[in-house]
Amino acid sequence: MDELDRKITSILQQDGRASNASIARKLNVSEGTIRRRLKRLIKEKAIQILALPEPAKLGLGTEALVALQVDPGQLEEVAESLARVTETVYVSANTGAFDIFTWVALPSQEALHGFLLNTVGTIPGVKRSETFVNLSVKKRSFSPIS
Repeated sequence: MDELDRKITSILQQDGRASNASIARKLNVSEGTIRRRLKRLIKEKAIQILALPEPAKLGLGTEALVALQVDPGQLEEVAESLARVTETVYVSANTGAFDIFTWVALPSQEALHGFLLNTVGTIPGVKRSETFVNLSVKKRSFSPIS
């Protein structure tokens, strides 16, 4: 990703609906250049164009980070099981005290309780979990650059 790609990405982070023409004008390049660059960035999975909804506005008023310790050799299977679940927004394998972190968004505390018992609790290889319920979210972004 070069400097022009970063500038294109930065504009799209501010306005994901920006047209190729408006991006081209801002960066003083041709619309064709923007179109080709975007096509390549998306194809190479360097960027995704998506909507980032506010979970509470979708009726998902309870968000939590669930940290898991898993049996040795079960990391990939547990992570893949969690990634297939609709309640998970994010799943990562990690170093440190916890092997997996998953961020979940659910309608209620009761739904979170059910998720922990009936989903996390039934996945083979899960040894221990610790749940951190979000009291408020101060920033919601998936932007490593600005």
